[in-house]
Amino acid sequence: MDTSDDLNERQPLPGEGSASSLTPEPESPGSQEGQQRQREEQILDAALDEFASQGFAGATIKRIAQRAKLASQALIYWYFPTKEALFQAVLARSLPISQMVNDATSLLDQPPEQVLPQLARAYLAMADRPAALRLVRLFAPEALRRPEVAELLGGRVIGRILTFIERYLDHQVELGRLRPHDTRVSARAFVGMTLPQLGGKLFLHAIRIDGLSDDDYVETIVALFLRGIQPDA
Repeated sequence: MDTSDDLNERQPLPGEGSASSLTPEPESPGSQEGQQRQREEQILDAALDEFASQGFAGATIKRIAQRAKLASQALIYWYFPTKEALFQAVLARSLPISQMVNDATSLLDQPPEQVLPQLARAYLAMADRPAALRLVRLFAPEALRRPEVAELLGGRVIGRILTFIERYLDHQVELGRLRPHDTRVSARAFVGMTLPQLGGKLFLHAIRIDGLSDDDYVETIVALFLRGIQPDA
């Protein structure tokens, strides 16, 4: 049931019910946080359906509120100030690679032989999640037609991923695990190495007729990538 209904319940009048019923127990902070989180998930689920069916330009906050069964679309703005912010949150929740780089501080000190395969698999996993697959298939062509969508996907989502990979590689250079080099180039090169396999899973199914698995692909591209930037023996 919509938690906003609780706000409309009539409180007991003096003399009604038992003494204990006269003073409603306050909700604990944990209960309030749980309700807010539940409402946020409800909005994100509705927004995913709306974006996936209407595209970014065609989606409206009003319809998202209706899909989420909210009494007012103003509730959405309490959580997400703009449609762009809501779209970013949907992408962050739906794309495994975004989830990984959003909470990646613990990865910085781990060796590249461990972290790079995780990043590559998270990138390829976009094609394995139905929600992510719906978004990618819809927004890839839309990004070609609409600069604002290209900016949302490329400038912010992919840009955040590249920024983290650059930061990670810079730190590995500082630790002496990788030789000094321009990490802007290597970050782009690493992401670019995942694209053929990802494209085969999303659109170009003929690429995958040879049966090359994601695990074999990731193992090989990581080995090739590291061979070019590891310190000389």
